[in-house]
Amino acid sequence: MPRTTRTARLAGAAAVALAAALTLTACGSSGGGSTAAKVTQQKDATPYEGTKLAKNFEKPDLTLTDTSGQPFDLRQRTNGKSLLLFFGYTSCPDVCPTTMGDIGVAMKGLSPEERQKIDVVFVSTDPQRDTPKVLRTWLDSMGSDFIGLTGDLEKVKTAARSLGIMIEDPVVNADGTVTSTHGAQVLAFLPSDDKAHVLYMSGTEVKTYQHDLPLLAKGVAA
Repeated sequence: MPRTTRTARLAGAAAVALAAALTLTACGSSGGGSTAAKVTQQKDATPYEGTKLAKNFEKPDLTLTDTSGQPFDLRQRTNGKSLLLFFGYTSCPDVCPTTMGDIGVAMKGLSPEERQKIDVVFVSTDPQRDTPKVLRTWLDSMGSDFIGLTGDLEKVKTAARSLGIMIEDPVVNADGTVTSTHGAQVLAFLPSDDKAHVLYMSGTEVKTYQHDLPLLAKGVAA
C-alpha cells in the first residue's frame, strides 16, 4: 500500500534546550502542510554539538520484540551503555532512512571498542507492517548491529510520550495512502544515569554525529 508520513519534531518542549521554531513537515510528497511550535533554549556550555536537554528524561520502561523475535527490555538490555533512540517506521520515504543512515555513517567511523559502548535503537511506529524480519532487513543497510524493536503501538506511544515525542495512529487517506505522524528527533542517553541528555533534530548533519559519538562512547557528561 502506498504510504506517506508527517514527521513532527519535539512538541512537549518545556524540557528542550532550543530557541527555535520547530515545524511539522511532510515526510512524503502528499503529506499536507506545516505548523510551528516554539520552544525555549538555554545556552549551557556542553562539549556536544547536539542540543543539551534542560530536563534529563528517564529511559522508557519498554519491552517489545526485537528482530530475532525475542522480548527486549529497553532499560535492562541497554543498561550501562550510551543509547541513541529513534522512533519511526521502515516505509518512511525520507526522514527515517536519512536519520538512521546518517547515524550509520558516523558509527562506521568509530573503533570497534567505541561501537560496543553505544546502542542504536529504532522503535517502529508502524508495528503492523514492521515485522521483525522487515525491520532487520531495513536496518542492515544502515548498521548490522542496530537494534530494531516492534510491538504494541500503545506501548510505543506511551514510551514516546514520556520523552515528549508525539506519535499518532496511522490514518488511511481517501486515495489509499497512509499518513503516519511521528516525532523525528533522536535522543541520546548516557550510561552515568540512564537518562537522556542530548537531542538531535531532524536534519542533523552527519558531521554532528561524527563529533558527538566518540563523546557518547566515553560517557562524557553533557
